[in-house]
Amino acid sequence: MSTGEALAGADGALRCPWALSTEDYVSYHDDEWGRPVHGDDALFERLSLEAFQSGLSWITILRRRPTFRIAFADFRIEKVAAFTGADRERLLADPGIIRNRAKVDATLANARVLADWSEGELDELIWSHAPDPAGRPVPRVLGDVAAVTPESTALSKALKKRGLRFVGPTTAYALMQACGLVDDHLEACVSRGAATRA
Repeated sequence: MSTGEALAGADGALRCPWALSTEDYVSYHDDEWGRPVHGDDALFERLSLEAFQSGLSWITILRRRPTFRIAFADFRIEKVAAFTGADRERLLADPGIIRNRAKVDATLANARVLADWSEGELDELIWSHAPDPAGRPVPRVLGDVAAVTPESTALSKALKKRGLRFVGPTTAYALMQACGLVDDHLEACVSRGAATRA
């Protein structure tokens, strides 16, 4: 049984154990997860994909991400906000994405809401909820990593108050982890602190 500690990969480097199950995860873990993401469209993509992931394995979404990007016009807010009923039906018939009606509808509705925001407003709102790293203990094992935090709960409430859907506290925290608002790489992981290294 795994203790949740960092494990050595094929190259000998220690990584978060979840990263070693597939090559797709190794690349995502090393090059993306936990590194700062900025820009409204980029954050809209991450927020949408985290919502689609709800109840599923992240690898399912990661492997379909190229198809998601094609289906949702690279998650450009203005373009998705202009999607029509015909686009919705196209999405619901697309086997390359997750054809969940509620999640598709939430993504389209969120784009319409965000299209009315000022440039940079989504980025500013999300990043305003990043906790002070100095006040967060460094996780040594997977069991030390939370699924929900006070900051993710506050972010979820702030997004919902502004009209966004499918943004519960767990989804909000997954977004915070993926987009570098927090560094939840384990203490011994080769990628711990990578976002802040020169």
